[in-house]
Parts: sequence; C-alpha cells; structure tokens
Amino acid sequence: MTDPSASTLRLDSRALQVLAHPLRSRLLTALRMDGPATATALAGTLGTNTGATSYHLRKLASVGLVEETGEGRGKERPWQAASEMHEFTERDVAGDPDGRAATDWLRRHYLRAFIDLYEAWLDTQSTWPLDWQDAAGGSDYAIHVSPARLTAFNDEFAELIERYRRGSGESDEQTVQVNLHAFPLPAEPR
Repeated sequence: MTDPSASTLRLDSRALQVLAHPLRSRLLTALRMDGPATATALAGTLGTNTGATSYHLRKLASVGLVEETGEGRGKERPWQAASEMHEFTERDVAGDPDGRAATDWLRRHYLRAFIDLYEAWLDTQSTWPLDWQDAAGGSDYAIHVSPARLTAFNDEFAELIERYRRGSGESDEQTVQVNLHAFPLPAEPR
C-alpha cells in the first residue's frame, strides 16, 4: 500500500517495454531524483546527445512516465517525471513474452543500479560522520511465508517506508536508498 498523496503509475506491458531501455531508465531516474530538466541539461548530465535525449523523452511521454512542465521556450522546454513512483508485477505481463522480457531487463537493471550505489557508499563511507556509518548498513533475513503472507509483509514494509519517505525536516537528513528484494530461496518450485 502506498501513500495516497504519492503519485504511483501502474505500468502495463507497453509502458514496461518503453522503459526497459538503458537511456530511458536513466532519464526517468534523473528526473525523479534531480527534478525537472531540459533535454540539453539531461544530455550533459548523462553523457549523451540532445537529439537522442529528446527522442527518448518523447517515448517515455508516450506512456505517461514523463511530461513537459509547460515552462520554457522553443527547444529549451523542461521535462519532469509524471509520477513519483511506478509499479508492476509479473501478472501485468503474464502471457506476453515481450512484456516478460521487459520486466526481466528492468529488474536486472535495478539490481545493477543498487549494486553500483552500494559500492559507491562502501567506497566513501569512511568520509561520513560516525553516526551515519553506524546507522547505514544492510541485513538479510530468511522468513517462512506463503505467497499471501509475503504479499502482506510487502504491504506492511511499504507502509513503513511511506512513514519515512517525506522526511521530518531534521537538519541532518539525507536521502537514503532502501531496497527490499524478497524471493524464494533456490529450490524446486511447488
């Protein structure tokens, strides 16, 4: 369950196939993390050219993932993420090989992005105050659940995240990456 005030876009197979592209995924992430930007600014940040960036922004807009802000003039029009988050499940692409390939690519892309971010933290953690070094970390747990109980667990975890997502306004707040990967351990499917 997500915060009703947070905008979440449920991706269908077509949207998943559009998003399952390295530059498009990076564009959406940049707009969500850094706020509105022009194609020129995004191209500079992401190390691509403006033409390709504009093309891929339009592709993302075609499925409702990004939109123009309505500000700017001519070719220098800012774009923004159309929602704060997106979600999808395998059920959304069941029976659709292209949609399944897109979800597989996206999940692997998100995993690689997590690994890159966590390695960057590990490389720099000693430069952070000890309070941050102590508070940050990782854990793994083995829980015994059915699909229904795992769904309930995920819903409770999402509710907990929503309580902290907006921040409290404390002076020492930072953006913190939190990831949850819940999956059955390798065994024969039942």
